[in-house]
Amino acid sequence: MSGFFAPLARLLAAFSIVLSMPAAAQENGRWSIAIHGGAGTIARDNMTPEQDAAYREALRKALDAGAKVLREGGTAMDAIQAAIEPMEDDPLFNAGRGAVFTWDGDIELDASIMDGRTRDAGAIAGVRGIRHPIQLARKVMTESPHVMLSGEGAETFAAEQGMENMPSEWFETERRRESLERMKTEKLSAIDVDVKFGTVGAVALDQDGNMAAGTSTGGMTGKRWGRIGDAPIIGAGTYADNRSCAVSATGWGEFFIRAGVARMICARIDLGNEDSQLAADTVIAEVGEMGGDGGVIVVDRSGDALFSMNTSGMYRGRATSEGLSEVAIYADE
Repeated sequence: MSGFFAPLARLLAAFSIVLSMPAAAQENGRWSIAIHGGAGTIARDNMTPEQDAAYREALRKALDAGAKVLREGGTAMDAIQAAIEPMEDDPLFNAGRGAVFTWDGDIELDASIMDGRTRDAGAIAGVRGIRHPIQLARKVMTESPHVMLSGEGAETFAAEQGMENMPSEWFETERRRESLERMKTEKLSAIDVDVKFGTVGAVALDQDGNMAAGTSTGGMTGKRWGRIGDAPIIGAGTYADNRSCAVSATGWGEFFIRAGVARMICARIDLGNEDSQLAADTVIAEVGEMGGDGGVIVVDRSGDALFSMNTSGMYRGRATSEGLSEVAIYADE
């Protein structure tokens, strides 16, 4: 009897595996990616044509880098790292080079990454001198038994992993220093100074149906006491699960932490009671009701790449295997 049923058992097992695969994985060659470079009070009237063009060019460079990986059959994890690293090197964004100053005039960087296939994750918070925080977050995931490392411990781990370090001057920009000085002189809040959040992030679905998400930031101008926002917190600023979606957030981190934004969006999608856009819009609306603002990028298991925000703009872009490739800044685009 066992000889008769063994082939049948193997057939049923194989069939069950196919059924459990994400729908996108069964569609030959389908992939998608979305990126963001921060959300906030971003109005056309406050942007010169040159500034507008510079942001679009930077977004296009990052988007194309990630899309190239996916188009050539690379993994979602590699794609989001490829998209985020150029933005960490670009002083237009608040991540890596160009990050905001703390109250004491330092630059402290946060990042996180998550693999939707396994739900493995890595994060770092409050590190200094690391050129690519997203790469360090990935090293935490793959080369350590932990999910999050912070401060000096994370920097020691980075040195052991041979991570590229840059001097503090490489990260500093005059406009970020002016923001800190204005905050102190005029006794402004971080929100008054940071009319836009320059956090960067990416989410992707690869040709094998696997998803990933990553986020990188310098935090908020004038942050004190080792403040950490949502970007390095799995479930708040970053989340990926092949069963539902991948999310990266940007905005007022305290509210995104309290709302568990990234995980909540994926949970609503996984329940199947609403489409992905509605799930994202509902959670971002809740953030607004609490008093926070910002936005998210989402890629779901069917390959849809979408955005949601409660601000006047968000630096963003998306590309898919179906030929969609666009970048945008203002909410009405």
